[in-house]
Parts: sequence; structure tokens; C-alpha cells
Amino acid sequence: MSRTLLFFCAGLAAGIARAGSIYHESLSGDFSGDRLNPTMVNFSAGHNEVHGTTGAQATTDRDYFTFVVPNGLALTNLMVLGNTAHGNNRAFIGIQAGPQVTVPTNAATAAGLLGYHHYRSADIGTDILPLIAEAKNGASGFPSILGPGTYSVWIQEVATGVFPYHLDFVLSPEPGTWALMAAGLAAGLVRLKRASRPR
Repeated sequence: MSRTLLFFCAGLAAGIARAGSIYHESLSGDFSGDRLNPTMVNFSAGHNEVHGTTGAQATTDRDYFTFVVPNGLALTNLMVLGNTAHGNNRAFIGIQAGPQVTVPTNAATAAGLLGYHHYRSADIGTDILPLIAEAKNGASGFPSILGPGTYSVWIQEVATGVFPYHLDFVLSPEPGTWALMAAGLAAGLVRLKRASRPR
């Protein structure tokens, strides 16, 4: 394998390396409870971990945050990490396109959301993005990944108590970007091979 290819592969691996916690409520403060004014969370290529709590006590604690998928990247996985808890399989995550969640909390359907999922213990260690992507109960659904754009997330637990959640939003190069990079790499290797031939 050429030195150029090794450097290229190392660069790709570094680009999707595991990041530290991107947002942790215990360190960065409680997520917004206002669906029209979500907390902005800055995501980048690779792993973007979000840690928070939700639940119902005197009132229901809903968490809303917004993130941007930059050009050339896509949200390809949404992993449920260990120690995520729920009450009676009623924990909820929904995603809407744009900088707000416009769907009221008492809406009869999920119309306006791209998708949603009721996560549970069995989801720990798995990618729930394909489950969120399903069109159901008025949610429009989407392909298995989300391309560049602004998205808002709604997380809540209606059971009484406080329940932690730990999620990893994985941003990877868009499929088209991978193809372009591979084509560029192949062309570069051809040029390198031609240049190294004895004359």
C-alpha cells in the first residue's frame, strides 16, 4: 500500500474518531423545554454524544435541541448508549426538519415530524435511526440517513421519575462524498504510479 493511501486512510479514520461528550446536561445546563427555542448543539464529523435526563414529576421535563449537519456529511447512525433508562417503554424521541419543533406536545398525530421512536432498554447498543425514519402516525418518514440541513430533536419521558438518556449522533461523509473521494484517490494513485515508472 502506498504511503499516500496510508495517509488518506488515516485521515478518514481521524475524521470519524470518537469524540468526547458533545453535550452533557450535568455540565452544560438543562436542555431547553421550549420547543420553539431549542438549545443549539454543535455537531461535527464523527461521534456526537448527548447526555441528559427527562421524566415527569410536578411537570413533564421535555428536552429540545437543534443541530446542523454540515455540507458533505450525513447523520448516518443514532446509537442508544448504555445506562439509558425509561419508564414503561414510553420514552420518546422525535426529529423535525428546521430550527424548531412546531408539533404541539398534545398533538393527536406526529404530523410535522420527520419521524419518532419510543426507545427502551432493548435498544441499548443499537442504531435507532432506521426506526425513527419510518413513516407512521402522520410522521413523513425519511431515507435511512439525514443529509445536510438543520434538525430539531424532541425527547421526553412521561412516566413519573427521572430517567437518563445517552445518545450518539454519528455524522459521516455523505455516500456521494465517499464516491467522489474514492474516485479522487484512484485518480491520484494512477498519476502516482505513472510518475514512478522508469523512463
